[in-house]
Amino acid sequence: MTTPTATEHELRFPCFGTTVTARVSHPDEGIAADALDRVRDALTDVHVRLTRFEPGSELSRLNADPRGHVPAGPLLRRFADAVRHAGRLSDGLVDATLLDAVEAAGYRHDLSRLPTTAPRRSAAATGTGAWAAVRSDERHVIRPPGVRLDSGGLGKGLAADIAAEILSGLPAWAIDCAGDLRMGGSARVRRLVTITSPYDRDRTIHDLHITTGAIATSGVTRRTWRSDDGRTAHHLIDPRTGEPARTGIVQATALAPTGLEAEIRAKTALLSGPLRAHRALPRGGAFVTDDGELHLVPAHRRLRFTRR
Repeated sequence: MTTPTATEHELRFPCFGTTVTARVSHPDEGIAADALDRVRDALTDVHVRLTRFEPGSELSRLNADPRGHVPAGPLLRRFADAVRHAGRLSDGLVDATLLDAVEAAGYRHDLSRLPTTAPRRSAAATGTGAWAAVRSDERHVIRPPGVRLDSGGLGKGLAADIAAEILSGLPAWAIDCAGDLRMGGSARVRRLVTITSPYDRDRTIHDLHITTGAIATSGVTRRTWRSDDGRTAHHLIDPRTGEPARTGIVQATALAPTGLEAEIRAKTALLSGPLRAHRALPRGGAFVTDDGELHLVPAHRRLRFTRR
């Protein structure tokens, strides 16, 4: 998370299976408190509607519906459009229609560290994936019958953007949606954001100084588990194989104007592998290869990297 300023009000609350942190700056404490409450309510609603782990959520009901056109509320329709956008922006690498593959890999197992000796190759799309057929109209989510959607990181990036819409009129604000960050405000407060090691949460490997925009980090060393056959698995699927990707990158961080775009670009960089990751980070970022080496990608001129 960003370093707080002295005058900011902070709210932490459980969401997305972890803790979300929101900070706002305003001379009127009542206005600041109201903004934080609205963020909490909005993001809690995102979690309740888009979680795939509760059978009664709106996303779960969509996934269980055999129809191609399913009535849906504004949030789920917005998420469906994000699925299509992610596929287009990543040339099919970030495919939120691969929920069957994620579950087949075994999402319910204990966490463990990803071994670095597995064979590596860049992930690849398989023609036009099912994501290309996902869209919405004024009342429905439209997708091929039987295609199920995984909210995952796209949901967190979307949540960060929803929080930003609520906070946009304040002098300074920052939101951390389980690692997807957005910050801004008319005061243009310069914030320190740290990138931590993929192997040690307590060790900072790089510093960023940013006034506005979004940052997302995607990795394969923390959300990992043992599959039924004993292999180490994670949640980032190679669309070509339907298996957890082994690209030679274990963590990627992307900068972008929005949380959704930062999330998509971080995942695209990781799935692209070391030789192509730079192309996925046009506004700058960083990635760590599985030998532990940090690679910096030049940032936009308005953002400054500070090596640490």
